[in-house]
Amino acid sequence: MTLLIAGIFLFFLTHSVSIINRQWRDRMVQQLGENAWKGLYSLVALAGLVLLVMGYGEARLAPTMLYHPPLWLRHVALLLMLPVFPLLVCTYFPGRIKTAAKHPMLVATKLWALSHLLANGNLADVLLFGSFLLWAVADRISLKRRQVRPVPTAPATAINDALALGIGVGLYAAFLFSLHGILFGMPLLP
Repeated sequence: MTLLIAGIFLFFLTHSVSIINRQWRDRMVQQLGENAWKGLYSLVALAGLVLLVMGYGEARLAPTMLYHPPLWLRHVALLLMLPVFPLLVCTYFPGRIKTAAKHPMLVATKLWALSHLLANGNLADVLLFGSFLLWAVADRISLKRRQVRPVPTAPATAINDALALGIGVGLYAAFLFSLHGILFGMPLLP
């Protein structure tokens, strides 16, 4: 569990710099240079991700159950996951969906985390998915108070909505029928 907690701490420490202290981040970019800052940021975030994945895998070997969700919540979780992939894709293919969602990556993260909390009740799941949910909520609140840095994306067009839906639903189906089991050892369908 120590690896999981250390990974969560490092991963979200880097991803929360703009939430906690935007001025410090801007000073570091000026002192180090943008590429050096991005390199350092990426190394720490990657170290956090590696620890998080290793710690979660280790914690799943000896689970500590906090609650036992009813079976029907798994079906709710599967439904909540349906918009997640199109929201992720529309982050990079902007159109009406992205405009309506405002911050589709954060909406997708919240839905992903919530659905996993509904379907899983052990301590490692609550720590992992709960931390993602709390971070996404905190980041969304902080975005209302800070200036958003522009992120390069494709130009907003109507075709991007069709691409986001098509690619997103295709990814959802791939995860539903096989990829979740292959990648995480937890098949979603029998």
